[in-house]
Amino acid sequence: MKFEKRRASTKQEIPTASMPDIVFMLLLFFMVTTTLREVDVLVDFKLPEAQAIEKIENKRLVSYIWVGNTGRMQVNDSIVKLEEIQNIMYKKRQELPNVIVSMRVDKNSEMGLVTDIQQELRKAYCLRINYSTNIKI
Repeated sequence: MKFEKRRASTKQEIPTASMPDIVFMLLLFFMVTTTLREVDVLVDFKLPEAQAIEKIENKRLVSYIWVGNTGRMQVNDSIVKLEEIQNIMYKKRQELPNVIVSMRVDKNSEMGLVTDIQQELRKAYCLRINYSTNIKI
């Protein structure tokens, strides 16, 4: 009699039955944790430098005003004139009473323009103002 060796017939394949579940969970995770950029900056600016800066913790309360070196201003996604800032920021303050206005002003801009923007913000009762800078190394 001749005996034959029987080998176990195991498959060397990777089980793919749960792969759609894993892909779905990863996709959901990245969708929830990723923040999208809300505004496209249309103004060219270079921030001034400071030796001590402080970060704002709750960025959802922040509304940005960009001021370029040519005096061009941007609020949200549109280029605005100085006279329009009061109405825009008043509406924003109605939506978010604790809004913080962060001014990103070019370091070569005139201080008179910054003062005019501050006056418009006062008229809109936006009194929480932040000035964005880069840290000086």
